[in-house]
Amino acid sequence: MIQLLFLVLVAEAAVAAALLFKTPLRKLTVLGIDRLKRGRRAPVAVKTVAGVVAALLASTLYSMAEISGRAGGDPESGGGGAASLSPTDQVLFSRHLLEASLMGYSLFLALIIDRLHQYIRELRGLKKNVEAVTKHNKMLEEAKHGRSEETKKYQEEIAALNEDMKKLKLQVQEKTEEVNISEDKALAIRKQSESLLLEYDRLLEDNQHLREQLQSIDLRLSSS
Repeated sequence: MIQLLFLVLVAEAAVAAALLFKTPLRKLTVLGIDRLKRGRRAPVAVKTVAGVVAALLASTLYSMAEISGRAGGDPESGGGGAASLSPTDQVLFSRHLLEASLMGYSLFLALIIDRLHQYIRELRGLKKNVEAVTKHNKMLEEAKHGRSEETKKYQEEIAALNEDMKKLKLQVQEKTEEVNISEDKALAIRKQSESLLLEYDRLLEDNQHLREQLQSIDLRLSSS
């Protein structure tokens, strides 16, 4: 389960990185996400997977709360919290904590990827509109030397188009700022995933140490 979550997290980080930087991979990634969203069953499948992950996350959090409550309710432990957990409960708690963190980061990174894809598509549409308006504006400026009545109409159209261009430029600027914010969030998630990998290695070592302690305890009990 943990290995699968790590694979999903690494894949999502790769997709987010491909969307962040302007490379040929960005076009391929955007095309792939476009095809995925255009399918009839794809949105339902994505929502189903997200619902399953959310349910697993809720179950994991409930298991963590149950272990903590069991430790707090033990009269012999004195209500010492995590310090009063048995070695087995400590291993289970650490495992559930890692799984919950991975699932939470995976859901958040999937949301970041969806927002980045939407912003990139909107930016492309706005740029095309700006280019079309610019070409139309040039044509109108070339034709303004015609008849006086037509010139007045063209000037009015040019003024309206200039206003539209200003609005479109403002929209492009706003979307660019939103993309930059999303890029910063994705980079932060990427750094957190790297620290999570280091934490996973440390937990594996702690898990091995606890298993050795449990084996030694079992040997003592069996010998006694």
